[in-house]
Amino acid sequence: MTNNLEITEIEKTAADDGRRFLQSTFWAEFKGAHGWQPHFFEVKGSEGESFKLTVLVRTFKKACFSFSIAYIPLADVVRFVGDKADSSLMESLAKSLKPKLPRDTMCVRFDPAGDYVSIEEKNRRVEELLLSSAMLKKTSVDIQPPDTVLLDITKSEDDLLSSMKNKWRYNIRLAERKGVIVKAVSAKDADFDKELDAFYSLYQTTASRDGIGVHPKAYYRDLLERGSEGDIRVTLYIASHEDEPLAAIVVLFCKAEAVYLYGCSGNHKRNLMPAYLLQWTAIRDAKAFGSPLYDFYGCPPDDDENHPMHGLFLFKTGFGGALIHRLGSFDAVLNGAVYGAYRFAENARAFYHKKLMKKIRGR
Repeated sequence: MTNNLEITEIEKTAADDGRRFLQSTFWAEFKGAHGWQPHFFEVKGSEGESFKLTVLVRTFKKACFSFSIAYIPLADVVRFVGDKADSSLMESLAKSLKPKLPRDTMCVRFDPAGDYVSIEEKNRRVEELLLSSAMLKKTSVDIQPPDTVLLDITKSEDDLLSSMKNKWRYNIRLAERKGVIVKAVSAKDADFDKELDAFYSLYQTTASRDGIGVHPKAYYRDLLERGSEGDIRVTLYIASHEDEPLAAIVVLFCKAEAVYLYGCSGNHKRNLMPAYLLQWTAIRDAKAFGSPLYDFYGCPPDDDENHPMHGLFLFKTGFGGALIHRLGSFDAVLNGAVYGAYRFAENARAFYHKKLMKKIRGR
């Protein structure tokens, strides 16, 4: 792709063309109902290369002051000069998009696609991108998880089970043996409201216990209703024992991947290992749907026993997937004065939530 770009806004892009879910029409239109404005573009280079791009724009207003952020998640926007990552396509996209965005847009935020097995290579690519650009800034807060676990689910179920740690296979069977039942819930089901209430109650328990944020219930309802049919599906799984909901997850399925978006659990009967059976059920469904990968979507970057989320690392890697690292978020700055003030506020908010509040809560 050359850097002389022709960008045309189009009605919408295809949701079922094999791209990851964050670049799908489905996700753009869902986020469009929750504070973002979706835009769809066709991008062409001077030599005839082309690709489609979804861009989300959010505008913040206070009194007479307003500013906007354009966000491009998990798009293939990193190019290489020789063996070095180059930011010129990201710069060209930001400059070409500027006249098509709100006048008060202060930056174009990218989460570039790219999965790196080595964290050293990932860090090297980040440095190369920053060295190749005066316009690009690395954010202190990544929007999408920079580290995750990807499981190849094109293997047979027997091979998937054999690639897990022994304890993981044991825990799946233990949950089944102890009578844990996993139910797949669609928004079309007659008892959807009841199951959604159970999920949300578990999520509130998890948020209180672990100090995480939670969307209003209407957010999850909308996601599940939109994903009840079509090329992209979203399913709620609830694990229960003797009619008591114990844990739940929400998983999205598309042609490119299946993604474990949300998970929660109660404080009772955790010894029955419902989380293991939940994941195995979703993995099997993802395989049946035709997704080639199962993305556990967020994980500590390494096996550091001192990391506050080390238990999450052990849980997600135990299913046999590969730990991978992504580049994280970058801003192509369009308005330096406004961007500087916003960056200061964003850093302060991140410090409050990630550092100060955890110390206050004893974590």
